[in-house]
Amino acid sequence: MTSIIDNAAPARTGTDGNHPASGLDALFSPNAVAIVGASDDTRKYGNWIAVQALKGTRPVHLVNRTRSTVLGLPTVPCVTAVGSPVELAVIAVPAAGFEAAVDDALAAGAKAIVGISAGLGEAGGEGLELERRVAAKVQAAGARMLGPNCLGVLDHTSGLTLASNEFPVGNIGVISQSGNLALELCTLLVDHGLGVSRFASLGNQADLDAADLIEAYAGHAGTAAIAVYCEDFRDGRRFARAAAKAAAAGKPVVLLTVGATDASVRNAKSHTGAMVSSGIVVDAACRAAGIEQVASPAQMAHLLQALVRSRVPAGSRTAVFADGGGQASVASDSAAAQGLDVMEFPAELQAAVAAELPPTAAVSNPVDVAGGGEQDIMCFARVLDRLTASDAVDATLMSGYFGGYGSYGPELAQKEIEAAHAMAASTAARGGTVVVQTMNWESAAADALRGGGVPIYRGIEEAAWALGRLARRHAEPATGVPVLPAPAEPVTDAGYYPSRRLLAGAGIPFVAAAEVATRDELLSAARGLNYPLVLKALGDEHKSDRGGVVLGIADASALEAAWDDVQARLAPPSCSLEEMAQLSGAVELLVGVRRDPRFGPIVLVGLGGVFAEVLRDVRCALGPVTPEEARRLLLSLRGAALLTGARGRAPVDLDAAAEIVARLSVLAAEHPEISEIECNPVAALPGRAIALDARIVLD
Repeated sequence: MTSIIDNAAPARTGTDGNHPASGLDALFSPNAVAIVGASDDTRKYGNWIAVQALKGTRPVHLVNRTRSTVLGLPTVPCVTAVGSPVELAVIAVPAAGFEAAVDDALAAGAKAIVGISAGLGEAGGEGLELERRVAAKVQAAGARMLGPNCLGVLDHTSGLTLASNEFPVGNIGVISQSGNLALELCTLLVDHGLGVSRFASLGNQADLDAADLIEAYAGHAGTAAIAVYCEDFRDGRRFARAAAKAAAAGKPVVLLTVGATDASVRNAKSHTGAMVSSGIVVDAACRAAGIEQVASPAQMAHLLQALVRSRVPAGSRTAVFADGGGQASVASDSAAAQGLDVMEFPAELQAAVAAELPPTAAVSNPVDVAGGGEQDIMCFARVLDRLTASDAVDATLMSGYFGGYGSYGPELAQKEIEAAHAMAASTAARGGTVVVQTMNWESAAADALRGGGVPIYRGIEEAAWALGRLARRHAEPATGVPVLPAPAEPVTDAGYYPSRRLLAGAGIPFVAAAEVATRDELLSAARGLNYPLVLKALGDEHKSDRGGVVLGIADASALEAAWDDVQARLAPPSCSLEEMAQLSGAVELLVGVRRDPRFGPIVLVGLGGVFAEVLRDVRCALGPVTPEEARRLLLSLRGAALLTGARGRAPVDLDAAAEIVARLSVLAAEHPEISEIECNPVAALPGRAIALDARIVLD
């Protein structure tokens, strides 16, 4: 099995559009199932799916046009010949027979179709047209279709097993566009004592997409968290809203994606377009919706364990608790590397911990029991209770040998398990956040901790990383998925001055200026402006790089000389003559919006002006943003200290700069025909902020 790359997006994609409700009971809990293309050939999906289906708890009808029996059971030639209602049909026939099989299933009253068949939309051409035609038929019949070109579906809570492979039972809902990655994730979940509640293979997403399935999982009682591997988000805004809804229902979404929305960086003609990469777009959507993004199946499994077994701490103050000095030190460094604060305990907490341990123990943080485990294994439970009960501690990272003491004898083994149960019970009762790393992660004591809701890790780096991600959920809560405004009258002229007028009409301040095409117009316009002036050659998107911007023009003779030079070198169709802003103490900002084909308007702020692409200090968010959100974006830049007054500089007017960001984002959201829009630079000054340039690229 390989990753399924989808290039068969139907016409129903877009951003912030309406979408039919996804009532998927017939998909996950049907009254009966028909396997169309059921086979005795162990090389075919029709065999694999049928074998798994027969392990379930509901009626299964094997459909084969040419064989009277399959797997030793009688078959029917078509779904309409079953003679009783069948809500779900799984179709595993060659592409040439797919449409006829769907027609038959719909005629029999099927409300859900699982398309295993390949060679359709992913093949392009006639296959894509056939897939779209079939999807339209399914939707017209009021049914829903998963796939085609998918691995199947299962729901352990309803006894539905219609996938090619077995999946471990648990409470993780899995949605995947790759069969192999789903199977790899399952093996990693088993290592953590976790399993799957539901699984759905996305395939080509001809009808049902990832957002539909997330919505369905959000209301599923057997699912505690949702794991998604997705390569094409279709309607990215709807995907983000579905994930936010799931998180609000207590079912966080963990996302693994690669190469998403590459179209967002094609044909970029502005600084903004060049710097809004696919990764930045997805990151902005994840921050808005509270989606946890990971880089590998292993990270996904590590984080899922923490999310379903532990709690989000109220802060980053972390107690490190170990039974060895070396491991205490390594755990402390690992925690600090994840942004956790391994602070020194207050005196009263140190005294409380010391009362439970030998005199040689370290108690200031990190805590080292210094041999206390062998003397009294219950000291682990008592110390952990002290830590989780303390107002000075937000979370505890435990590291070391726990789980291995039982090897010293049966009495200690039993006591160690009792200690583990007491630790889990205390953590739950206190509402504490506890993450444990132990070299004995497969022991009976470790199992007791897992069973009591405490996440267990083999390596300290993974444990500290998972705890750091939990803490980040508190420190960086979801900003929310913004709603797009109604479209305004479309822009048809993207020239510099029409762009400038449009932005000025939206409340974005500019310096006084005039467009000139002749020497006479130049001199006439100069009489209405204040020197020093700036002359900009128009018609060149990177005019400053080509010497098309002349600064500091002091008087009329210098102005004429600048005009002659620009005309001789560049021969622009016209120029912009502008008053030169007084930029003493200014910080130059790039402010722009790029419309992504999946996620809609993406707001970008960055430092640098003409050096923006060199510095690449940028932050993005789904647009439009409020002035408050824009302010947070600006303050999240690596160079934010320049804005707030580094090394004796006067702080700039952050509110004025944020207002420009917000107004530009609203304007871009109101104009879906605008592909890119930017003000570069925006001069942020101690008393104001002002745009010095404007650029619009139409779709």
